[in-house]
Amino acid sequence: MARVHMIRHGKPASTWGDADEDPGLDETGKAQARAVADALLALPETERPTRVISSPLKRCRETAAPFAAALGVPVEIDPRVGEIPTPSSQTAETRPAWLRAAFTGLWKEIEGDLDYDQWRRSVAAAVASYGGAAVFSHYVAINAAVSTALEDDRVMGFRPDHTSITRFEARDGVLELVEKGREAATQVL
Repeated sequence: MARVHMIRHGKPASTWGDADEDPGLDETGKAQARAVADALLALPETERPTRVISSPLKRCRETAAPFAAALGVPVEIDPRVGEIPTPSSQTAETRPAWLRAAFTGLWKEIEGDLDYDQWRRSVAAAVASYGGAAVFSHYVAINAAVSTALEDDRVMGFRPDHTSITRFEARDGVLELVEKGREAATQVL
């Protein structure tokens, strides 16, 4: 078995529906990125990640950067741990309502261009392939990995806070949840 740490990105400079579709971190988010790097570095050597994987989106890459720099390793980009794909029928203005509707149901009920139940399983498979790594990702992708590990078909099983660390054990390509990360005090919606 190998430990995998899945970290939600820090606080972004803008949110859903804003003009910037790929915002970086705001000042709070940058401080959160430094703090989560310190927390990961403080882990016992046997649990400390040795690789850094990130979603392609700027807020994840910027959150991963301080930890990667401290380890002296590159940030490896993997789109499989990226944000949930938005259906082509949705716009930046309608995406928040689409996400709110998705959050209330089951993975197989999400309306869109692809099989979202399969998408969540592919997120979990990607995370499971990174034993010994820190994987910097997104709210929905973390829920995808958790729901797959728990065999729970609900889209939203918990509300991971910015830079919370959710821990898994990866065994033979399967994730086992060790510990959910810190939950947000407020909803993402």
